[in-house]
Amino acid sequence: MKIVVIGGGIVGLASARALTQILPNAHVTLTEKEDDICRHQTGRNSGVVHSGIYYKPGSFKADFCRTGRVAVEEFAEQHGVAYQRTGKLIVATHQRETAGLEALFQRGKEHGLNVSKLTKEEAREFEPHVSCVGAVRVAETGIIDFVGIARALSNLFADRGGQVQLREQVTGAVRKSNGWQLETTRTSIEADFVVNCAGLYSDDIARSFGLSSLRTRIIPFRGEYFDLSPTAAGLVRGLIYPVPNPELPFLGVHLTRMINGAVHAGPNAVLALAKEGYTWAAIKPRELARTVTYPGFLRLARRNLPVGLYEVRRSLSRRLFVRDLQRLVPEIRRGDLVKSAAGVRAQAVDPNGALVDDFRIVAGDRSLHVVNAPSPAATSCLAIGEHVAGEVAKLIGGAL
Repeated sequence: MKIVVIGGGIVGLASARALTQILPNAHVTLTEKEDDICRHQTGRNSGVVHSGIYYKPGSFKADFCRTGRVAVEEFAEQHGVAYQRTGKLIVATHQRETAGLEALFQRGKEHGLNVSKLTKEEAREFEPHVSCVGAVRVAETGIIDFVGIARALSNLFADRGGQVQLREQVTGAVRKSNGWQLETTRTSIEADFVVNCAGLYSDDIARSFGLSSLRTRIIPFRGEYFDLSPTAAGLVRGLIYPVPNPELPFLGVHLTRMINGAVHAGPNAVLALAKEGYTWAAIKPRELARTVTYPGFLRLARRNLPVGLYEVRRSLSRRLFVRDLQRLVPEIRRGDLVKSAAGVRAQAVDPNGALVDDFRIVAGDRSLHVVNAPSPAATSCLAIGEHVAGEVAKLIGGAL
């Protein structure tokens, strides 16, 4: 049995490694279009191990995050990957946000998390420079080196006979009697079964496998970050988050002390002009045209026009970016911000303009497609990998 996994991010690597565990007699190959693993979402995230406090009970996000968080902490300990459980503060900066803060506190209790409500004075015992009218502290949140996790998974995958093929971009798929022939930029690969973990391009890959019923589309949202200067980094001890807008899947501009000691500030969320559009200058006209003509995007944009325009203004104005950070830590100044690398979030959107707010994994003809894996996918990677491998085992059994 030859299985090919497309995509060398942390979800693809976790899935490939899990496949070698659950199907030890299979020959598993992972293809990655770049010259190294983790060039995109995995290598550009803020390294936060999420607690799961935001997610609807019973959702894949909630379940995968709960089991995945514990698993990735244990994995880091076993394989010498840098990790620290820091806890985080979610802060209400205005009285109108206290109801949302209370809802998060109750959800945290529902998830069985170690959450506590804090007055503004108690919050400053954890973060002396924070400004708030109240806060919730979540003890289970941490920071980690996700690229280190991915490299450890890659090594374990290789130890079990798996093969990582770099610079192999899948450009087409032809159905054969016993599986698929994948055309790549360098060669062709025969596969009895294919697992699509292509992230930003997962929808395009899915359709190339004949998944015409897939009506969602990946819309790329760029998240832009700054780092605090070394002198300002002392204003933040750990993680400081605002109360998020419950109608959007984005958590808002926040402050994160990362595993290397730097303090990350951001992100905002603007439409990227290419699926890998990490700057305003990175434009791919064909990809942009497919985005802006998609009915789901047009409906989403109409419903969220004021929010979207503000995100664009903040992207173009460091003054606005600083102002939003100052809601959390008033002492931050414009000169304290140092431009950092941006990331692009692969966000699936339905034709009706609804953001797909959960993981979505879809079976195809001798194939399985991870067509939506937003945050907390990195936190949940080991749980997702086990789920993917289990689904593949069931589908292969049914196909034989």
